[in-house]
Amino acid sequence: MINNRFLTRLSSLIFSRGSRSLKGMALVSLLLGGWFCEARGCTSGLFGASVTRDGRMLLWKHRDTSAIDNKVAFIPSSGGSLAFVGLFNAADRDCREVWGGFNEAGLAVMNTASYNIKDDDVAESKMDREGFVMRQALEHCRTVDDFALLLDSLPRPMGVEANFGVFDASGNGAYFETNNHSYRRYDLKDEEGDWIVRTNYSHGGRPNEGYGFVREANALYLLEPAVATASVSPELLTEGVSRSFYHSSFGRDFLNSGETWAIDQDFIPRYKSSAVIVIEGNVIGEGAEDGSDYVMWTGLGYPPCSEIYPVTCSASGVDPGLQGTGPQGHSPLSDRARKRRDEVFPIHYGNGDKYIRLDRLSNAEGTGYIQTLVPQNLEAYRRYRETHGRRTHERIGKERCIEEGDEKR
Repeated sequence: MINNRFLTRLSSLIFSRGSRSLKGMALVSLLLGGWFCEARGCTSGLFGASVTRDGRMLLWKHRDTSAIDNKVAFIPSSGGSLAFVGLFNAADRDCREVWGGFNEAGLAVMNTASYNIKDDDVAESKMDREGFVMRQALEHCRTVDDFALLLDSLPRPMGVEANFGVFDASGNGAYFETNNHSYRRYDLKDEEGDWIVRTNYSHGGRPNEGYGFVREANALYLLEPAVATASVSPELLTEGVSRSFYHSSFGRDFLNSGETWAIDQDFIPRYKSSAVIVIEGNVIGEGAEDGSDYVMWTGLGYPPCSEIYPVTCSASGVDPGLQGTGPQGHSPLSDRARKRRDEVFPIHYGNGDKYIRLDRLSNAEGTGYIQTLVPQNLEAYRRYRETHGRRTHERIGKERCIEEGDEKR
């Protein structure tokens, strides 16, 4: 086992200002061995109205998956089911598995894969049914309690090992750490601070198993100042946290380090990050208590290279660029972001997908994708809110929205 102090020292030498050594980064990869073996994952968060800028609940999912091509679709009601909008794999022609979304009644749901709560020998071929469960939830559930009843009613084994994040139009929110036979429910109202973050392990599962420990620490570090000032916003999540290269193990933001290259490991955005969504709920006690005032802020493709569009639960609520109108069901915006990602990960052979060209995201000339897309996306937020008369409290400025780890904390 490599001594952690030695590893930290070695990494600091390789990543020191002015270093441009791919050989050095490859050495770290070799020494770490299985460090790159983390399977599909996600980083997520649930935020109560008391900690958000606009008094609206938020559900954030930064999706990591090998199904890199995603789309968004509106699914109308049929035979008594509820209408909903959701995030789907491009290859899912019939939209059978949803990976995050909300319905007309105001139920919002998403998941992260977990890897420390499965307690049986159910074959892998019968697992990974989370997308089917969430489709059923959006079709039939109105409240968080309804979602619990759905889990209670499903035949066993359920074929899942996941953390499901859910909220409803009455202001209830919870995470359900769920395996094939049971679940553990974490209600937001019982959580200190009115917020929860989950990655790819379950807090009620077996200790020191699973994935995403560093990503969770990254998210907590980046979000704690906004939680403390009740200023968490969709912009902070899509333009800040999902585009951040802060790494808690090193205590530094690699994007602002002056480096050209970095190893793609344990940042919130990863090579397999395929989308970011933030579902913004209603203001409790003001207006409709259903999904009619909800918005799903959506960026398809590698989040540091994505464009953000608002999605609502209606036939006209999904921009054509998000829909699967291209070949093989691809969405134009996802394909556009994928081309940008190919420039950010320019080595297209061997282990090239482990090496990030940071200057393609941020550089002295101001032409990096994060530098050009964030202002565009903030304008999209402003324009939508202005057009729809949505109240915005000015408790957080643009500069705060795009911070990615303040070293002066």
